[in-house]
Amino acid sequence: MDIEALRSFIAFVDTGSFTRAAKQIHRTQSAISMQMKKLEEATGKPLFIKEGRNLGLTEHGRKLASYARRLLAIHDQALSDLKRRSDHPPLMLGCPDDYADSVLPQLIALILDAHPQQEISILCASSTRLRALLDRGELHAAILTRAPEKDEGYLLVHDKGVWAHGGFPELLERDVLPLVLYDADCKFHSTAIDSLEKQNRPYQLIATSSSATALKGMLNKGIAVSALASSTVSDNLTILEDTDLPELPAVDIVLALAPHPHPTLTAIDAANISAKF
Repeated sequence: MDIEALRSFIAFVDTGSFTRAAKQIHRTQSAISMQMKKLEEATGKPLFIKEGRNLGLTEHGRKLASYARRLLAIHDQALSDLKRRSDHPPLMLGCPDDYADSVLPQLIALILDAHPQQEISILCASSTRLRALLDRGELHAAILTRAPEKDEGYLLVHDKGVWAHGGFPELLERDVLPLVLYDADCKFHSTAIDSLEKQNRPYQLIATSSSATALKGMLNKGIAVSALASSTVSDNLTILEDTDLPELPAVDIVLALAPHPHPTLTAIDAANISAKF
């Protein structure tokens, strides 16, 4: 099987979209469709099944995805091992700001354990923007938030949303609940707003931000409560338990690689990092 066809196949599996897969690997959708047809011819099995308006994987498709990841990992690791470390460019790594003081340091430590001389450049942005940068080849890898039912990336942390404040429980007694939340593309933002409206609970969205520092600063000042990933709640914040506030969803924090990964961070490295987290 053609290695680039397998790379296109995994790009579709990770993104769930031939449109995004085409952007990531810099091919047209028609070229990817031709590659997928050749993969089905090579395997002699149907790989895709229609799921409403979207395409999913058949049982044979899921099995091929498992083999394809391993084949690509071995291929990319072989190329990496044949190159001198001094030839490696800086590793361009993306991370949402809320994971910058929790998940990110542990990831960096694991990368440096394996590659002590590797230079790393870090960009903090939302998962939505980081996916777009991965698609355009402007990042080598990124820490992302995905829904638990998705297959994107390599699992680092299984997490859950929680409500928190900065030590001001009286905020919950107000007739109108004051909120500060991450930007609208955050899963906790949309769930919090939708659920409060379904409860008919009055709220005031005071501020939104992509900055964890900004949100936590407002919480510590007693301005509002917020919805955060439990792993990002710092010691000076209080998690709200046994309240009538709506339940927040579970999420997975994953490491996603660009289709053509950095020599330092191949699929084998990512799988090893996932196992050690």
